[in-house]
Amino acid sequence: MWRHRCLSNAPAKCIVHVRLHSHVSRLHFRNDSSVVVIEPLVTNPPVSPPLPHDPFGAIREPNYRFFAFAFVASSMGLQMLSTAIGWEVYERTGDELLLGLMGLARALPVIALTLPAGTLVDRGNRKSILSITQIGFGLVALSLAFASHASAPIWVFFLLLLASGCVRSFNAPSRGALLPSLLPPERFENAIAWQSGFFQFAAVAGPLLAGWIIAKIGGAWLVYAITAVLCIGAGIAAIFLKPRPVQRTSAPPRLRDMFHGAEHIWREKTILGALTLDLLAVLFGGATALLPVYAKEILHCGPEGLGALRAAPYIGAFLMAIWLAARPSFRHAGRALLLSVIVFGLCMIVFGLSTSLWLSMAVLAISGAADNISVVIRHMLVQTRTPDELRGRTTAVNSVFIECSNEVGAFESGLVARLAGPVFSVVSGGIGTIAVVAFVAFAFPELRRMQRLQETKEDVRRAEVEEEEHRRLGTEG
Repeated sequence: MWRHRCLSNAPAKCIVHVRLHSHVSRLHFRNDSSVVVIEPLVTNPPVSPPLPHDPFGAIREPNYRFFAFAFVASSMGLQMLSTAIGWEVYERTGDELLLGLMGLARALPVIALTLPAGTLVDRGNRKSILSITQIGFGLVALSLAFASHASAPIWVFFLLLLASGCVRSFNAPSRGALLPSLLPPERFENAIAWQSGFFQFAAVAGPLLAGWIIAKIGGAWLVYAITAVLCIGAGIAAIFLKPRPVQRTSAPPRLRDMFHGAEHIWREKTILGALTLDLLAVLFGGATALLPVYAKEILHCGPEGLGALRAAPYIGAFLMAIWLAARPSFRHAGRALLLSVIVFGLCMIVFGLSTSLWLSMAVLAISGAADNISVVIRHMLVQTRTPDELRGRTTAVNSVFIECSNEVGAFESGLVARLAGPVFSVVSGGIGTIAVVAFVAFAFPELRRMQRLQETKEDVRRAEVEEEEHRRLGTEG
């Protein structure tokens, strides 16, 4: 838009608005009585208000709905399997250490195969890998059903757990790397929150259903059979996903390429700090492996009570996931992460000392809600601060942290319970978790200062100013 001004001694005044090409900055011409200048009329462009947060943004994507449905089916089946095999092994042996060794059997293949698995996911068809591994879970569950029905030796169950760990090493990075390509980037954080909620729902329903089935039929083989159906169904469903094309490297594979995901995590200190926090906190504070012991020896609630105890953390996590999906992004994500892990550690201390089923379920639910905050933040950091061509390898390394914290933590819990009793194992783990928060907050200031999960340079600058102000006040005090 341009303004026409008449410059002369004549009393005539005129302003005329005309449109010209945008590259014209000033135009002069003369007539008998005036010099006419045409110059831009400066106007402020209208500012669009920020779009309101849409709690159901991810759910509105058909591709994501299909993915979520398959994810719920598979997760529910695997949660049923974990509940059933823990109950069966402890029922047949009464040995707490074997419960810990079960976790180790699941974790070792993931640790050994993580680098080649991540490289394959980044170079191969992620959708196909996801489908194949889901069917692989189904075949392992089907084998467990036959082994349970035939009362096979315990070593057979451990062999099948090792096979399950091999499948898991490829399944987790393929699923994590595939998800960002199924929906627009602006809806990814909302998808992570919903994904967490769907998992919590499956983790609530799975153990409850498994405990009810075991109590009714007196065995676990039917639980494994249902898991097989659910996982194979999820594998078939994955074939019909329609991810958008992603950038892939065309360079020939090299051995050092497998380490690029680990190198990226080492450089990105916020990711490294979050993963370290999760690894050490759950390594010390996890009590899941000892739930069969608490159900039978301390709370005296049987297999149905065991299912309720396993479901309790996920009930809390599911409610937290709904709240996270409905709220805007975190404004102080680093602080929220550290506080959530402190709450988790306190809940473990209370659970370890409790002899009431209802109190135990309540604190486990609170621990699940707190843990879900750290889960969402950690997954957002890994996915949003990683280039697409590295997502498979980075997610594979993330899987190692998760498996080490959950499964190696289960081994640690079982070993300490064998040596000093289950109560000491859980309570000392909760205390260790709180100590870990203090260590990580000191060792990773980038994580402590982190504002939004998708930070701008202004967010980083503001966090550094606040940190300096706190340090100055502390020195003056």
